[in-house]
Amino acid sequence: MPLTTSGKSLRTCDKGHKYYKSTDCATCPTCEQERGPKSGFLSQLSSPARRALEQKGILTLQQLSAHSEKEILKLHGMGPASMPKLRMALQAEGLAFRE
Repeated sequence: MPLTTSGKSLRTCDKGHKYYKSTDCATCPTCEQERGPKSGFLSQLSSPARRALEQKGILTLQQLSAHSEKEILKLHGMGPASMPKLRMALQAEGLAFRE
């Protein structure tokens, strides 16, 4: 793969989208954006945070409320910037993280 001066390599996904990455992550940003939900609490999150919840099987706020904040923060891809969005989504439905 040819490298650019910024240390990123040009890649092409199976669908033909071209993108640059500096890590071994093979996720195409264009495909990921097309795949993402258009509404709901998952649509408010970054792709890594959304994938972290999806991989854990957390697809609804009810499922999210069964977990503590510490458990969610331990998921690969979940960062502290996502937590206020999750708290607000839970609160809007009368839910909260498990203590």
